Amino acid sequence: MDRTVNGLIGAYEREMEASGYKATGEQKVLGKDDFLNLLVTQLEHQDPLNPMDDKEFIAQLAQFSGLEQMNNISEGINNLVESNNTSQMLGAVGFIGKEVTAKGDSLSKEDDKVSTVYYSLNDVAKNMYVNVFDQFGNIIYSTNLGARQAGDYEFHWDGKDFTGKDAPNGVYKVTFAAEGIHGQPVLVDTQVSGKVAGVQNTTTGTVLRLEDGRVVNFNNIKEVVNSDH
Repeated sequence: MDRTVNGLIGAYEREMEASGYKATGEQKVLGKDDFLNLLVTQLEHQDPLNPMDDKEFIAQLAQFSGLEQMNNISEGINNLVESNNTSQMLGAVGFIGKEVTAKGDSLSKEDDKVSTVYYSLNDVAKNMYVNVFDQFGNIIYSTNLGARQAGDYEFHWDGKDFTGKDAPNGVYKVTFAAEGIHGQPVLVDTQVSGKVAGVQNTTTGTVLRLEDGRVVNFNNIKEVVNSDH
């Protein structure tokens, strides 16, 4: 007799087919009732001259129990994640209409109006490079801001590309690279701010949609200001 789980499943399926049962293909995970039926099937089909010993029987019971526990844990985690996402989104709704500051690296351009990106250096930089990318990942503008002391700064882009032409309206990504006095990289933290217009639930979590089209992750919010006061 095949004492493997696959052998048990085959025997169980043959037993079910013999009783007139046909699989629909809808159930993909064995439940605890199926496990019990498998054990009963194994006991019915074991060789009387070579019965399964206690240790083997206990081992298979432990295996089935472990599989059931894994399924229960997985289901519990999925329920917890879904509940957390719902609670987080409901909490984020209260941010609509308020000014927020959050970790981010995007800016928006609408005609002559361009948003500001704030950045902080934790050390002295002898060179500070900035690149602006469009929505397709192409660099449309690059500059060297020169030396900077450690501290907080603002980056203001004039909205023009390499050729001096006005870039199209839209959302752009900004990256910073700082070089220390000994050539070592210097950490640059970036933040953005704007007024929240909506909330979205995405595969990466809850995000706040700003009025200018940018989005920031709810977990990256640093400050919230009630703009009505």
